[in-house]
Amino acid sequence: MTHLRARTLSDRLTSRRGAWISLGIGLIGFVLLFGLFARADAPAANAVAPADSESARVSALMQTFPDADRQSVLLVAVREDGAALSADDQTDLAALPGALDPSAASQISGPIVSDDGQAALLVVPITTGASNGETAEVVAALRDEIAGITPSGLTIEVTGGPAFGADVAAAFEGADFTLLAVTILIVAVLLIVTYRSPVLWLLPLVVVAFADQLAGKATAAAGAAWNLQFDAGIISVLVFGAGTNYALLLISRYREELFVHQDHRAALSAAWRKTAPAILASNVTVVLALLTLVLAVIPGTQGLGISSAIGLLIALAAVLLVLPPLLAVCGRKIFWPFVPRPDAPRRTGGVWQTIAANVVKRPRRSLVAGLALLSVMALGLIGTSVGLDQAEKFRVPSESAAGLQTLSEHFPAGEAQPIFVVATASTADDVIEVVRSVPGVLRAHTTGEASPGGLATIMVTGEYSPGTPESLALVEDLRDAVHEIDGAGALVGGAVATDLDARAGNQADLLLIAPLVLAVSFLVLLILLRAIVAPVLLLLVNIISAVAAIGAGAWLSRVLFDQPALDLQVPLLSFLFLVALGIDYTIFLVHRARAEARTLGTREGMVQAVAHTGGVITSAGIVLAAVFAALGVLPLVTLGQLGLIVGIGVIVDTLVVRTVIVPALFGLLGDRMWWPGVGRRAAGDLPERPLTAEASRESVRA
Repeated sequence: MTHLRARTLSDRLTSRRGAWISLGIGLIGFVLLFGLFARADAPAANAVAPADSESARVSALMQTFPDADRQSVLLVAVREDGAALSADDQTDLAALPGALDPSAASQISGPIVSDDGQAALLVVPITTGASNGETAEVVAALRDEIAGITPSGLTIEVTGGPAFGADVAAAFEGADFTLLAVTILIVAVLLIVTYRSPVLWLLPLVVVAFADQLAGKATAAAGAAWNLQFDAGIISVLVFGAGTNYALLLISRYREELFVHQDHRAALSAAWRKTAPAILASNVTVVLALLTLVLAVIPGTQGLGISSAIGLLIALAAVLLVLPPLLAVCGRKIFWPFVPRPDAPRRTGGVWQTIAANVVKRPRRSLVAGLALLSVMALGLIGTSVGLDQAEKFRVPSESAAGLQTLSEHFPAGEAQPIFVVATASTADDVIEVVRSVPGVLRAHTTGEASPGGLATIMVTGEYSPGTPESLALVEDLRDAVHEIDGAGALVGGAVATDLDARAGNQADLLLIAPLVLAVSFLVLLILLRAIVAPVLLLLVNIISAVAAIGAGAWLSRVLFDQPALDLQVPLLSFLFLVALGIDYTIFLVHRARAEARTLGTREGMVQAVAHTGGVITSAGIVLAAVFAALGVLPLVTLGQLGLIVGIGVIVDTLVVRTVIVPALFGLLGDRMWWPGVGRRAAGDLPERPLTAEASRESVRA
């Protein structure tokens, strides 16, 4: 019954009348949905720590204070020649507060001259906006004003929390368009190379591009409705990468069927029926894996799971329901100049068949070689640390990062990112006394007015550079100390405390989500293959491949890009994408191998599966790796590292895991891979004949 329904749907999508009707329905659906979601805007928030963490609670409490929209930026002044500030320099800097007073939200502090006499610091309160974009306008105006009154011979850099947020917003201006343009260019070039046709590449690219635009609006609407936080760039990359992969698999099988069928519609219908289960299983695997992220405690990770799942479901619908009728309308001539026909010479297998036959013939040697390569790559994990400070998170230079560097060279490193303690106003003096007694604290004092709820804010300056182990330990020591004060209800927050909570949250997410992703992948393989041995071994290989890619990516980040550590979200997201997307290619290959094994046996079936899918899986892998690499155009180091690791993993997965390791396992175990299912020999067929490359090529020609 299921097969009949699939046949009926595939025939309707590809028939002369049904194709036009399907295209019409698809176009109407796109217009209606795009119009429905057109005005949706996803929340601009980007919380990096768990919503219930102590630092998040402090941030929420500080919003209740009368001056909650006031934050301070730091002006760091040094001489251009690096010499000590002269008396005239200090006099000129002392006049700056008067000139800047109209732009400041309250009284300006400073200038404070460093102990080495080479730098001066001014603290300028500003009124921040509701988003980083609005704050960026305020900071830009302040910088323009400072540029016009900077004394001769001096350099003044604006840094501090609001300045960092402003520079992030400025760095992302036009970045989404750049990412989309680079992604489309990459996909277009690779599709042209793959199809060797000046026309065919346009069809999947247009379909996937429309899916990406709809996914952008739909995920924005979901974000607004459910208050989700996510990076739209990752979703766009996933839609383009996965959608193009699905299209490659479908069109590759369509081309194969055109050598058999005179009627291109019958060929397309057959291709749809034979590839839809693998495409659907692949999509379900990644979607379910992404949905496990709803259990994450980091808001950005949690929001990414739901929004990415929506995007991939839209990509699936576009490729399975819109691309086939479009191909049916265009006919087989869309493959020009290499039009596949039943009477045309057919070249099947080639180098992929030869490689697979040799691997299956000598499986032990191939397996050892493949695993040895992955082991060497995994050695890159040695010496890898996790966690970047604020200045290290941006790939492009910024004034705020440069100012922070200058500040740390002349002032206590903790000056740029103070720690904040919120406590009841009546116990503020006691809290300050306790805080000052904690080793590593330079000074502590109350700031601003008390909140309507009777709370006071205490600013604490530490001596350690933000993001270092010492600064994180200082936050823990402060929490231990102030939590003991009766009746204070004291909580410790600020940028360094947020960093500490983010590290703990990301570690908890990794320990929870990674096993769930593996469980989802295993269940999908179990259902698809109806076996136990194959899913267990294939998933184990995927884990090893993912760890190897993370190791190689971490090593390259350190050596080539001088990035001292992986960012906090990179280990979890890269593991999720590598395992889920790696299972994609496993499904494409093993689903075909299982079908071939029914008539040829397990070992020969795997050779034929590699011969038929080697080219398309490699093309799909290169497309996906290149699309993820496009994340490197964005200014965040997090996205660049994610793109690098996933790109490496996908290439290794297609060229080593699917081409060498998986065929070697099937060659080594034979029909036992399908246990406890029924293999060819167990069903009473002839025993498998000794496998040779010549015999393999002969079976393909037959």
